[in-house]
Amino acid sequence: MGKLAGKVALVTGASRGIGAAAARALAAEGAAVGLVARSGDAIAALAEEIGAGGGRAAALPCDVADHAAVADAVAEAGRRLGRVDILVSNAAVIEPIAPIAEVAPEDWMRAVAINLAGVFNGMRAVLPGMIAGGGGTLISVGSGAAQNPLEGWSAYCSTKAAVLMLARCTHHELKGRGIRVFSLSPGTIATDMQRAIKASGINPVSRMAFEEHAPPDHPARAIVWLCTKEADGLAGSEVSLRDPEFRARIGLG
Repeated sequence: MGKLAGKVALVTGASRGIGAAAARALAAEGAAVGLVARSGDAIAALAEEIGAGGGRAAALPCDVADHAAVADAVAEAGRRLGRVDILVSNAAVIEPIAPIAEVAPEDWMRAVAINLAGVFNGMRAVLPGMIAGGGGTLISVGSGAAQNPLEGWSAYCSTKAAVLMLARCTHHELKGRGIRVFSLSPGTIATDMQRAIKASGINPVSRMAFEEHAPPDHPARAIVWLCTKEADGLAGSEVSLRDPEFRARIGLG
């Protein structure tokens, strides 16, 4: 019996990278997993993979920037898997990578729609059911970019900072009502996003070797741990995989 048996988790940005790794890790611990991403084929393949391994998963293609689509995905997850107990808000884009004085305004606002509004849309869709059911866990995948400005990343840094405050506001409003809210800062992770960053050559992160980035299963393990009672004392805070004490608590040493 896994640590999350009987739970239903919804993971956004589940088609690859941290999202796919988190979905696999949650399923391995017994959670039924709703997979949300724009790439329907990729999440369908992942749902089939999880099912073949004895887990339960449902592919729920949608654009997180569209609140109505997210609400429909949450309702469909409820019909197919059960009420959502866990939301992992992972969907985000690094683009546009460009100087502020040159960036296309429509590209900048699209990042806001995905990275920030997308997190709000997920929270807004799942919270009524969580509150009515007596509790739930909200995990936002954050970034050190929320605290540290970087050249060419004004959209990414700004939206990640806003997502951190959204998590704090949600905790402030709902503490004591069974809703556990966390922000996870994973550090640099070896995903396709890092390949796009490296190709840009615009700031120090882009000049890191790909081998220097941690594997996606590290934040996935952290996400599973945050879904357990062991993490109760950290509710309302941001935790970082760069923190040796936190790494030790989740078994990463």
